Amino acid sequence: PNALENELLKEKIRSANIVGIRSRTHITKDVLNEAGKLLAIGCFSIGTNQVDGHAARLMGIPVFNAPFSNTRSVAELVIAEAILLMRNIPVKNAAAHKGKWLKSAANCFEVRDKNLGIVGYGHIGSQVSILAEALGMNVYYYDIAKKLSLGKAVACSSLEELLSLSQIVTLHVPETPLTRNMISDKEIALMRWGSCLVNASRGSVVNIQALTSALESGRLLGAALDVFPDEPASNNDPFVSELQKYDNVLLSPHVGGSTVEAQHNIGTEVAEKLVRYSDTGSTIGATNFVQISLQPNNNAQRFLHIHKNEPGILREVNYVFTSRGINIAGEYLQTDSEIGYVIVDTESCLGSEIIEELKAIRGTIRVRMLF
Repeated sequence: PNALENELLKEKIRSANIVGIRSRTHITKDVLNEAGKLLAIGCFSIGTNQVDGHAARLMGIPVFNAPFSNTRSVAELVIAEAILLMRNIPVKNAAAHKGKWLKSAANCFEVRDKNLGIVGYGHIGSQVSILAEALGMNVYYYDIAKKLSLGKAVACSSLEELLSLSQIVTLHVPETPLTRNMISDKEIALMRWGSCLVNASRGSVVNIQALTSALESGRLLGAALDVFPDEPASNNDPFVSELQKYDNVLLSPHVGGSTVEAQHNIGTEVAEKLVRYSDTGSTIGATNFVQISLQPNNNAQRFLHIHKNEPGILREVNYVFTSRGINIAGEYLQTDSEIGYVIVDTESCLGSEIIEELKAIRGTIRVRMLF
């Protein structure tokens, strides 16, 4: 029911071949050192920041996640929050709960014909773009990588350009050194007076002090945040934020992807990737590993060899089979700067003794045989 603490996690992982985790279980290099049998890690989430992916790769352990599964859920929440903010519903809702009747059109606007600025035009950002355009909004986006515009969306040449154009700004970027405090005093000063900000990406992206200043001054009509720099470890822990005193701010407990549909999709997507890797050696969808996609080895015996990317290792792998007069029916190799992953299909029926010979090859990290 809860994320395992470090020592208990080490104890449990020692006997595991495959591990599935959520966002609060942290698999560090220290933990991985205890995982002698571990073949793969499945992050039943969008992000994989909770795993030391580099350490896992060097140990021959691919990490899988579900980058698409909650895309629609997050996009729908963002659009809903944008509409609520533009209609000033958070303020009116808070007043109604206190017995006040704020029936007024002041600071209430349709979203049709308004400019929506999307920072980060990936899976979620592009879905927000489609939904917003269907509502009649003018969509602008900024991304550090060149992306194909969907519909009539217009790419901005800089973040500054997007901020100056948009009446609503929504953030869909990963947590990196580049995005930390991406929206701070300087950026908010570029936003239109009376605009709105929605953050459903990562809590570190928005400087909370800068945001509170903009709310105090009235520069921002309102804001919606689903993520925060400091979040409670569980539902039993208190949530504290400087933003709680503002009626024009929507606060939600990191539930952008928390729908029944998204959770079902995440479970299915990650499980399928883990099964494919276990049964065929396919690493498509791994976030830290070279990518190989293969069909099941129905008519051949398959060997998976993960090794350091050094000259001559592939020759030695092949020699293990050719020295026995075994025909290699298929061979698939992918490398990066640090590791190589070769899959060999052979016309053979070999026993486990060949595994020891393959393990003995210099630079070998991990070997498996699929019957």
